[in-house]
Amino acid sequence: MMEQLRRSTKWIMILVALAFGGLMFFEWGMDITGQTSGSFGEIGRVNGTPVAYEQYMASYRNLYDRQQQLQEEPITNAQNSELEDQAWDEVVNGILIQQELERRRIMVTDDEVRSAALLSPPPDLMSSPAFQTDGVFDVTRYQQFIATADNVTQLQLEAYYRDVIPRGKLMRQLSSGIHPTDAQLWRAWRDANERASASFAVFEARTRIADDRIEVSQDEVERYYDENREEFLVPASAELIYVTLGKAPIAADTAAVLERAESLREEILEGADFAELAERESSDEGTASLGGDLGVFGRGQMVEAFDSAVFAAPPGAVTEPVRTRFGAHLIEVTERWGQDSAQARHILLPFERTDESEIDLLAMADSLEELGEAMTLADAAAILELETDTTEMIATLMMVPGAGPIAEGGEWIFEPETAVGDVSPVFENATAFYALEVVSIDPERYMSVEEAEPSIRATIGVEKKTVLAVEEAREFAAEVRSGRTLADVAREFGLEVREAESFARDDFVPGLGRRNAAVGTAFGLEVGEVSDGVEANGNAYVIERTSLEAADSTAWLEQIDVQRMQVAGLIRQERLALWIEALRANARIVDRREQVLSAPEDDQGLPLPPVF
Repeated sequence: MMEQLRRSTKWIMILVALAFGGLMFFEWGMDITGQTSGSFGEIGRVNGTPVAYEQYMASYRNLYDRQQQLQEEPITNAQNSELEDQAWDEVVNGILIQQELERRRIMVTDDEVRSAALLSPPPDLMSSPAFQTDGVFDVTRYQQFIATADNVTQLQLEAYYRDVIPRGKLMRQLSSGIHPTDAQLWRAWRDANERASASFAVFEARTRIADDRIEVSQDEVERYYDENREEFLVPASAELIYVTLGKAPIAADTAAVLERAESLREEILEGADFAELAERESSDEGTASLGGDLGVFGRGQMVEAFDSAVFAAPPGAVTEPVRTRFGAHLIEVTERWGQDSAQARHILLPFERTDESEIDLLAMADSLEELGEAMTLADAAAILELETDTTEMIATLMMVPGAGPIAEGGEWIFEPETAVGDVSPVFENATAFYALEVVSIDPERYMSVEEAEPSIRATIGVEKKTVLAVEEAREFAAEVRSGRTLADVAREFGLEVREAESFARDDFVPGLGRRNAAVGTAFGLEVGEVSDGVEANGNAYVIERTSLEAADSTAWLEQIDVQRMQVAGLIRQERLALWIEALRANARIVDRREQVLSAPEDDQGLPLPPVF
């Protein structure tokens, strides 16, 4: 067993290194002390502590790699800017935490390191098969490994614990006194589990109150404009000429896939093993390793064309290529039970561009970019026999027909240096290559009072109508409270009574909405009690609670310990987030990234290197 563990040491140390670099007690970023003097110079300071270039780049590369793993398309310039800022924040927070550890004189003793190493393995190691018996972490196997580990391994683990233990002590100091009371926990449980039903009448202010019943003065318009000027910010916009080169397969690509499918079918008919071809050729990752076997499935479970082919083909025969949105399928029905269910296997060839088609597309994109540097986009497109079109775009919704969201292109359009008549480089996203030409640009601006006046009058008008609707709702409620039924009074007012079936406080309730005064009022009533006029959603309501389903106190007590831990964890995270925010607010943070990383190469700064 120990020989197996020794063979695993290299892999285990990678886990430890990742844990050392990535474990976060506060989710505040990497362990960066700021004390090392990087050979590439500093790019900022935090309370006088240098921020080394290498520290920043380590954080940046980590974030970049994680983001790229989450998406297929390349990371855009806009995303990259966000990652750069996140990396900076991680480094700064790490330095601030280290400074706070030193200020509080929080340290770790050798005995604490030894005890933690024996009894508190890093989480990644606890999940390692090398330290498990029957799928459960085996502390004996782990301790045997520690006892025979080489010096490098022991030093790595020591570094890990000397980093983690002080942070744990700091966290305990900051989160001391967090103990949600039973009353707080019960209220939270009750809010999530108590249910109500209600009958209600709604006074829809916009339609029920006639326009001639309200008046909006010019003074009210101007006062609203002054108090809510940000509502009238008009984002920058542009008119564009654009060309798109879609990445979707063209007819020739589809034909090539079908031809390949026919070729594979011929191989099978000539004696090739279906399962071997499926394992080698099929793009269905879930079934390729099983020889294409889909198992048993019922009629109607597969997409229509596939389903029809399975229940039409004789068992043992290999179908002609079947086209679905996933690609071309070769299907062999291995067994079928009437028209109810079947077992089959398939080889899937996705419809995608061939290598030749991909090269042609890239060459076309390169040609478009090269021509666009010397002429208008329309002229470049004409030479390449491409179509142009026009569109209008606003800075808050940057999309182009045929390409979809264009973060990089939108960024280029609204850069200060971009002028009318400029032609962009060819940009790329998951859907297409695209190029843009600016026809006109309207910068961000505020509407004038005159422009905003119609919408202001409408807004104030609704507010005044709502006031009148609430007054009418109060008259309605008074009639019901006098002894009449909700239904009788509703008929008199020309309204209908609606029903809201069992709902909790956090539910969306049709007709009432979610987390508003109307829903809250329903829970504040006794069964059979009728509310006064209630304003919510720009309307007025009269509500009668019709049933009560109390929260189960026995079930609450059964889970209270788990709930307490969860609530305490949330409070702790909020407190720690506020703490780090306060540290940053009071820190002297100097950010020199723009000067250093953008400096010419013969200057002291270095340009940011590529991450791939």
